[in-house]
Amino acid sequence: MSDTVNKSRLLWACRRGMLELDTLFMPFVTNVYDTLSELDKNTFERLLECEDPLLFNWFMGHKECHDPELAKMINAIRDNVNT
Repeated sequence: MSDTVNKSRLLWACRRGMLELDTLFMPFVTNVYDTLSELDKNTFERLLECEDPLLFNWFMGHKECHDPELAKMINAIRDNVNT
């Protein structure tokens, strides 16, 4: 799959049912995704497969993500918002 098609697909997948998640994911894909390693890109795509309520709880700190790769990606996305 070409990078352009893949990025368009990712941007579409980042459009969630919750504005709070949209404001985290969309800038991350636009500004950071291209700089990630292949492993981290796969981890990000895996994160997008999670349900919105679970994602919201992880990002807001209401619940802990027990998958170390996903937890690392969550922190990277949070760090992107804080910069």
